[in-house]
Amino acid sequence: MRSANVALCALSLFALVLAAVRAHSQRRPVFTCGGNITGDSGVIGSQGYPGVYPPNTKCVWRITVPEGKVVILSFRSIDLENDNLCRYDFVDVYSGHTHGHRLGRFCGTYRPGALVSTSNKMMVQMVSDANTAGSGFMAVFSAGKPHERGDQYCGGRLQKPSGSFKTPNWPEKDYPAGVTCSWHIVAPKNQIIEVKFEKFDVERDNYCRYDYVAIFNGAEVNDAKRIGKYCGDSPPTPVFSDGNQLFIQFLSDLSLTADGFIGHYKFRPKKFPTTTAPPATTTASAATRTTTLKYSAALCQQKCKRNGTLESHYCASNFVITGTAITAVTRGGSTYATISIITIYKQGGLAIQQAGKTMITKIIVLCKKCPFIRRGLSYILMGQADEDGRGRVAPHHFTTPLRAKSQKSLNVLKNKRC
Repeated sequence: MRSANVALCALSLFALVLAAVRAHSQRRPVFTCGGNITGDSGVIGSQGYPGVYPPNTKCVWRITVPEGKVVILSFRSIDLENDNLCRYDFVDVYSGHTHGHRLGRFCGTYRPGALVSTSNKMMVQMVSDANTAGSGFMAVFSAGKPHERGDQYCGGRLQKPSGSFKTPNWPEKDYPAGVTCSWHIVAPKNQIIEVKFEKFDVERDNYCRYDYVAIFNGAEVNDAKRIGKYCGDSPPTPVFSDGNQLFIQFLSDLSLTADGFIGHYKFRPKKFPTTTAPPATTTASAATRTTTLKYSAALCQQKCKRNGTLESHYCASNFVITGTAITAVTRGGSTYATISIITIYKQGGLAIQQAGKTMITKIIVLCKKCPFIRRGLSYILMGQADEDGRGRVAPHHFTTPLRAKSQKSLNVLKNKRC
């Protein structure tokens, strides 16, 4: 009799568990491909989440919260095909219901901090190619106070000739965890933008993986146009845009925080002297700058011809690297290039920054056509670094397209004592 009662109790318990499981499964939201969503809060997810998302799809969610509020989006889970540039499967997040102001592109499994729109509208777009991998994403949104009315969130469009931007809670207390602030600075078309940080304290990491400030040329997060990625407690050197727009993104993850920062920007004439280093990073006099300009002009009138060999230039060069030009922008009589580093043979005073999984550095080709640097091609670069850590390459320095034979020679020279 007792064993029968035990069996009945077990069956009853099983029935209760089964009922609870069924009730839970009935409450689980069913995610479809996109949609128009209105309200104070809600949940969105990739089609079929948490199952594997389908291939060859493009899903768009348009979120609208009440007027006078902003949209705050937080990813609870993200698992998409991984790629350094998110070229295959990705989620794009835009401020507004159009493709104009992108807050970020995401893939892989790294969750960004909270993304905040500049209006009461936000658009989320997920694209997958023929080969899918992962469970997709799930994110929650809510209506929050605009950055103009509170200190919890931050960001916005800055169009005055000069101004400041700062982390939430500055300077009273540490910035909060899990936020993303995006400032889009727009100058008139005939001007560029200078950015300086007065105070700077962001969670330190060798690769700036957790909390960081990233600065981009243009109007959106775009790794190909990234100027730099910064963290730690040393203010970055002044930054100059290539054109009339800059995008500054601050991101904090969900763990440690720090004091934060305050930065200042101002518009500059587009024909601002651009020679060995941006003038704002030095206290050199106008006479000194004029001399430098004349020197550069005379230098660029020389016949463009490479003399010597790898061996003869190796020891005379302050830095020797191989790398791929990911940007190459002409400004004034010089070319400003961002180099994705392949190998460092001599670093000298060259400043190296981490950008995702790659290391990058800035190179100024003093005479824009000598040597001629093309975006997307790989080179051996030798030259002298200036006091701000930018590499300067003049016509008489040794620069050549990267070849396998040259790389073998460099490996031998690396062990040479100069």
